[in-house]
Amino acid sequence: MKLLNEILGTRYPIIQGGMANIATGEFAAACSNAGALGIIGAGGMNADTLRQNIRRCKALTNKPFGVNIMLMHPQADEFAKIVVEEGVPVVTTGAGNPGKYVPMWKAAGIKVIPVVAAAVLAKHLEPLGIDAVIAEGTESGGHVGEMTTMALVPQVVDAVSVPVIAAGGIADGRQMAAALALGACGVQVGTCLLVSEECPIHENYKAALLKAKDSDTIVTGRIGGSPVRVLKNRMSREYVRQEKAGADKMELEKFTLGSLRRAVFEGDTATGSLMAGQVAGMLHEVRPVADILADLYESGRQRIAALNAEC
Repeated sequence: MKLLNEILGTRYPIIQGGMANIATGEFAAACSNAGALGIIGAGGMNADTLRQNIRRCKALTNKPFGVNIMLMHPQADEFAKIVVEEGVPVVTTGAGNPGKYVPMWKAAGIKVIPVVAAAVLAKHLEPLGIDAVIAEGTESGGHVGEMTTMALVPQVVDAVSVPVIAAGGIADGRQMAAALALGACGVQVGTCLLVSEECPIHENYKAALLKAKDSDTIVTGRIGGSPVRVLKNRMSREYVRQEKAGADKMELEKFTLGSLRRAVFEGDTATGSLMAGQVAGMLHEVRPVADILADLYESGRQRIAALNAEC
């Protein structure tokens, strides 16, 4: 099996998650320069800002990078064209089926890697000519599915013949080794990179992540069908309380409207949406992104070597 770094031309078999309002061109370039595949998160951007971020990323790195497009975004059609015009080498997609864009992207030589939360969707997408899939478990931060990474990854691996990348609940070498053992060719990580020096989120957000323990995340929107994993705070607890009490979508939107931007840019840790995965409890210090990625890869390699020696 080819590892992800051989497929993408990166140093490590690691993709940086395309987190909306966080994964800027600068941050993606820093991750690419540090050995991963940096991803610009188009969520939270418009057509002009996406184009600017792609150009900024290109100016800061000569390494491969990509763009994540949330297919529910009102400007998804424009974004799909922009990545072609700007010569983006990799596109990851979420929240939908990228089928109508795949022929255009493939004609431009773009590698297409959708994010899936179920094996049935991966199977449905494979005939479109995608290059790989990211199987993302419910442990991840932000928008989540129902299945855990441990259960999801091997089922996706068995369902498709394209390479599978594991995501959700991966912050150290033990988890990376486990992902490879499940049949993945590499991993996508997000939460562990939030506490990098280069990550542009507010210092209050970083401090909240460093304080978090293993059970300090909560999923809002489960009942309404739009589940999002965030750190527990005043907003998320009240949201879940109101949701359980039967509040309608309009009432619940009052809590979440602009809440991610408040967290990222203003450092509002009380009413902001502090998106984070269940590995938040494993984050203990702010470090350069290069150190985080090198540790993740090297400790994963050592774990695999130790297991081989024990067998």
